[in-house]
Formats: sequence, C-alpha cells, structure tokens
Amino acid sequence: MTGQYIYCIIGSGRPESFGPWGIGAQGEELTTVCRQDIAAVVSRSPMIKYALSRDNMIAHEKAIEEVMKRHDVLPVRFSTIAEDEGKIGRILEKEHDRFAELLKTMTGKTELSVIAIFKEDVVYKDIAENYRDIRAFKEKIAGLPPEKARGPLMEIGRRVEAALGREREIYKDEILKALTALSCDVKVNDNYGELMILKAAFLVERRREAEFDRAVNDLAEKYAGKIRFKYVGTLPPFNFVNLAIDTGNY
Repeated sequence: MTGQYIYCIIGSGRPESFGPWGIGAQGEELTTVCRQDIAAVVSRSPMIKYALSRDNMIAHEKAIEEVMKRHDVLPVRFSTIAEDEGKIGRILEKEHDRFAELLKTMTGKTELSVIAIFKEDVVYKDIAENYRDIRAFKEKIAGLPPEKARGPLMEIGRRVEAALGREREIYKDEILKALTALSCDVKVNDNYGELMILKAAFLVERRREAEFDRAVNDLAEKYAGKIRFKYVGTLPPFNFVNLAIDTGNY
C-alpha cells in the first residue's frame, strides 16, 4: 500500500514541487498538499516504519533542507506517513491555527549549531600547571615506589577530573553568554566525552546570521590554543520544532 510521507509544514497555498528528494531508493518527487495558506510537503512512500538508520535520517533531513531554500519550515518527526492526501488535508484543517502560529514564530529564523571541544594535550597541561593542589600532590608522590603509588595516582585522577569539570563550566558559560545574546532561543544538548564543553543549537534571525558568524569566529580565534569549534548552519529548526503528528487520530 502506498501512502504519503510528510517531511514538513510550510506557509503556502499553491501547489509546488521541490525535486526528486523523497526518502527511499525511488527518488520520489517532493510536492505539496495545501489547505488555505499552509501546506504539507510530501512524497509517495510505502506504508512502512522506516528504520532509524543514518541513510534514512540523511534523506529525511536533506528533503527538508531543500524545501528550506524557498520557505520557512516546521519539521515533522521522522517516518510520519499518512494513507492519502485526504488524510493530510484533514490534518491541515484541524491543526491550521497551531501550525500557522508556529510558522509565524519561525518566520525569518534559522538554526545554527555550535560544538566546542577542549584540545586534549593543552587542557591537561594547563590543569597540571595552574591547579596548585594537583601540582603539589604530584610533586609529593613523585618518589613513591610503584606499589605505594597506585592510590595516590587514583586521587590525582579524581582531582584532574574535577578540575576539568570546572574548566568546562567556565568556558561553557563564556561561550553561551557571547552567543545567546544574538539568539532568539538556545537548546543545550548533552555532551559526549569529557573534553566536550558545549553542544548547542541556536535559533537566530537570518538578518543577524552574519553577526552570529563573526561572534563564533571571534571565540574560535580567542581560544584557538585551547578549544576546537565546529560550527554548522544554516539548518532546519529541528531542535526547536519537531512536529509529532499521530496520523491515526485524524
């Protein structure tokens, strides 16, 4: 059975086509289903639950990015499929006001992603030099025989870990302070690995994107000796809107 895979909601009252970016191997055309002044961007798809694989996620996101070249978008949760255009029309009619309000909130805005990570060799060297208690403790146990050094070395590890945590918070606060001032909203995501300082998404007005770019570049230059930055944009606002549409309820 063939259905309609829903990628995103846009503000449009006319039929549009965005190219052969549909999920799956068939390269189905992205088209719109419209009701009044809003539309769902869809492609033909089997009525299946798509695996949460890298290829499928990339296809889902790429389709939304193509639409975003022309429109502000409300991303819809991965693997949302309706039976037919009639069902999608009912969804748009019932949720019109909610979708229209969300589109108004997202108009003229984009998501920008910033990741900041300590340079491993540099940060541990700085901790060893700048934390006097750690330096003094290391000097104190320097002459211990191996059989007596295990416990003290574990203690040094705990102190270094605590110091690294403090360093992370200091730099995280400084980066957020500089970038949040240029943003409409921010979503701080969970870190992975002890060296990661920050992984965050910023909702930024497009008119301020160049200003935000400069702020990130200034931070990267200021901390070039100690921190690596990864900066990605312009992105659909996945961290701020991810519509969950239970098609069985319409």
